[in-house]
Amino acid sequence: MENDTNGRRLSTLATSESGIITKVLGHGSFRKRITEMGFVRGKRVTVIKNAPLLDPVEYEIMGYRIALRRSEADLIEVTPFVGRSADEPTAAPAVVEDQTANRFLHQAGRTVNVALVGNPNCGKTSLFNLASGSHERVGNYSGVTVEAKEATARHQGYTLRLADLPGTYSITEYTPEELYVRRHILEQMPDVVINVVDASNLERNLFLTTQLIDMNLKVVIALNMYDELEASGARFDYEALGRMIGIPIVPTVASRGEGLDRLFDRVVDVFEDNEPTVRHIHINYGEDIERSITTLQEMIWENCDIVAHYSSRYLAIKLLEGDRETLSRLRETENFEAIRQAVDHETARLERFYNDRTETVIAGARYGFIAGALNETFVSGSADKNRKATRIDRIMTHRIWGFPIFLLLMWIMFQATFSLGEIPAGWMEAGIERLGEWVSETMPEGSLRDLLVDGVISGVGGVIVFLPQILILFFFISLMEDTGYMARTAFLMDRFMHRIGLHGKSFIPLLMGFGCNVPAIMATRTLESRKDRLLTMLIMPFMSCSARLPVYVLLISAFFPRGQGLVLMSIYVVGIGMAILSSLLLKRLLFHRAEAPFVMELPPYRIPTARSVVRHMWNKGSQYLRKMGTVILLASVLVWGLGHYPRPSVEQQAALGPDELTEWQAEHSYIGRIGHAIEPAIRPLGFDWKIGVSLLSGVAAKEIVVSTMSVLNQPVSGAAAGVSAAAEPEADTEADGALIRSLQAQRYTSGPRAGQPVYTPLVAYGMMIFILLYFPCIAAIAAIRKEAGWRWALFTVVYTTGLAWVVSGLVYQIGRLLA
Repeated sequence: MENDTNGRRLSTLATSESGIITKVLGHGSFRKRITEMGFVRGKRVTVIKNAPLLDPVEYEIMGYRIALRRSEADLIEVTPFVGRSADEPTAAPAVVEDQTANRFLHQAGRTVNVALVGNPNCGKTSLFNLASGSHERVGNYSGVTVEAKEATARHQGYTLRLADLPGTYSITEYTPEELYVRRHILEQMPDVVINVVDASNLERNLFLTTQLIDMNLKVVIALNMYDELEASGARFDYEALGRMIGIPIVPTVASRGEGLDRLFDRVVDVFEDNEPTVRHIHINYGEDIERSITTLQEMIWENCDIVAHYSSRYLAIKLLEGDRETLSRLRETENFEAIRQAVDHETARLERFYNDRTETVIAGARYGFIAGALNETFVSGSADKNRKATRIDRIMTHRIWGFPIFLLLMWIMFQATFSLGEIPAGWMEAGIERLGEWVSETMPEGSLRDLLVDGVISGVGGVIVFLPQILILFFFISLMEDTGYMARTAFLMDRFMHRIGLHGKSFIPLLMGFGCNVPAIMATRTLESRKDRLLTMLIMPFMSCSARLPVYVLLISAFFPRGQGLVLMSIYVVGIGMAILSSLLLKRLLFHRAEAPFVMELPPYRIPTARSVVRHMWNKGSQYLRKMGTVILLASVLVWGLGHYPRPSVEQQAALGPDELTEWQAEHSYIGRIGHAIEPAIRPLGFDWKIGVSLLSGVAAKEIVVSTMSVLNQPVSGAAAGVSAAAEPEADTEADGALIRSLQAQRYTSGPRAGQPVYTPLVAYGMMIFILLYFPCIAAIAAIRKEAGWRWALFTVVYTTGLAWVVSGLVYQIGRLLA
């Protein structure tokens, strides 16, 4: 984005500073007037002086002076002038133009800000990824994109700055994502909007298009999934429809990259005002509504700053629809009270006349306009596009077999995580062990070698070996998302979710939480009710994210030789159970309000592409690897340092034997002191101080629990552990790693438990329950704070940690009684 460091708004130039105009933003009469007065691309404009109250500002352009308000100057983009502009006459032939200024002007003039908008599941993010080479997540259900994703594409010498906005059915104020899309368009003022339309569902998708028409924007329609329309046997004269609505329409198949070059050709033509199809039309809402629109427009026109930024017709329509945010935008205008009274009067008049709400009447008129346009341009095909989905749904959403099928798929996913991931994980584990041995043999003894072997290789390597399991988990999640089955799970679970105080659509963010809690928390924006969003966010940490998976795999591999898939699934079931109980409790205490209706699109089933699945796996794998090189590496080094220092004195080293020296270091190191300080609080849970320190480190990221355990529980010999090699568990196979053997061999060395194993299946299970329920990672807390505020973020910290202590303690104490 070359222009970012040079492009500015005219209002930011200081007195005597000059700039070259690169773009004129704004709407309607302002844009027309300002361009007629010479404010066009390539012209030099100079700040002469500010008024005594700093507004308006006097400028010089084309040899004459003109005054603009700062709000108007803020709608003109310039690049700082460092030489002569192309339109200025030179004083003599010897004067040479400054090529730097020309280069900046060229770059700014050829940078197009493009916003992608469209319904959920219309292929918008697929188009964004193919066009820009980005790697945003694509899912066959709504709510994947929950905030703007930005990337850059280049086309025929132009730089296209693409913003992938959340999928939305309209631009009202019904959901946070709809408000987000509208604010982005109104405040960022993109040069061109690409409206991605699902060709297989034209009538519903074009509703959003009618709202873009009212906003008086430069729009290009990407008629996506055009291959499905052709396969259905339908005939569509999209060029005729484009001429009718004044918007160029380009067929695309984003999943295969078809039609993108033509699409961007049209974007550039529209940006340069070279597209003959483009014209601004008004949708006729009927004589009575049009009269009300005109009445409000005349009052809005009295405010120059407002009409410079927004289409007056769009504002008038939104006011009639009862849009509170639009009314709030006009609150600072001088005639606000008159506008508000006129809105009330016109709305009451229309509702008496139509005997219905005004927004309903306007929506009906929009669909009437769409139906009329399609009657002249579209002939539907004979093929039933929903036939395949209907046949599949007879089984997948069957009232009896639907739930067993869902549970079976979950079990397959968890079992495959172990059975398929075990072999590559074993290879990686063996490689890391050999690397540690090689470093130990080649480097001289000392703290640096200990840091590399016991801190870096042991800490980071102890976590990286679980990469295959992470990839397998996300492979299955990707399949469910891309096929469209994820949306069916919400359909299956709505009644159950309703019983526990949640919306059926909450199930999708919750299921996404099995991958990562952070995007899942952000995805709660797809829920219309704030109550549903808050409640879903508060129970989200109980959905066991993939960051916890390495801990589960380690402990299950070490202490549960049989039924590993079932043990893992039971942890996830406990998390779901805690989420249900918490939802019932929080609903009764904090969120006892009216329920939101269940309205959700069930997208067609689609065969996922190998590219999409592999990209999803690679994205998550690369995120995991980035954690290895940043957070987990730093945490491993920190834990090693706290465990390595302070060093015993020379006299102590001479007086103590090797095993005694190791024990002294563990007890007197900084981390040992921290662990012993918190041990009384976790002793009722069956945990020792090393487990306590590992859990404490997991506050930053749950994978750090494994790296901390790797650093604290260095491989020990049978003698040092207090057991013989023959006494090690039978589950210790060749595939077991050094850390697993070390955990199996750990014994208490003092106190009433002296000689007893530190880790037993009961302790390991209780530890997994604690890790499942306690403090979410810092990133998840930050996401909750961003979406709901500090109060709810702090509540989540206290509630989850307290619940983890209680439940894990009950598991351990009850298990001891039953043993």
